[in-house]
Amino acid sequence: MSLFAPNVNSYRRISRYSSAPINVHWATIIAPPACACPCRDRRRVASKSRGGADANPYLAIAASLACGYLGMVEALKPSEPISGSAYDLAIALPRTLAKRCGCCASSKPLVDLFGDRFVLAFTAVKEAEYETFAQVISSWEREIFC
Repeated sequence: MSLFAPNVNSYRRISRYSSAPINVHWATIIAPPACACPCRDRRRVASKSRGGADANPYLAIAASLACGYLGMVEALKPSEPISGSAYDLAIALPRTLAKRCGCCASSKPLVDLFGDRFVLAFTAVKEAEYETFAQVISSWEREIFC
């Protein structure tokens, strides 16, 4: 997720009834879930978990391919498809960059695919960006709390 949503403001789009998914469910139609199998034979997957305009397209595509590859290698079985709106279910995706920084580095399969050096450097940069962001008091905070 940190490769799809690389900046602190990237997570603002993860909210109900936006075009971005809020959880990792899937369905047989293209709708709000993160993934859909739009054809009856389920040989094609449409991913709605795409990077924002601020994502590096090469890293987002690499992350998407890596996750698909790991799913096949680990022989993961999908859950049952949902019916109805995925927006009625709980928000399961992270809502802040801070929650994503450690997850990438702690995922051994992803570290093995992307390499220690890249993951450590990427995580260090994102943690530093978040720390800088956390020191800023927004105009909303000044208006509401002061």
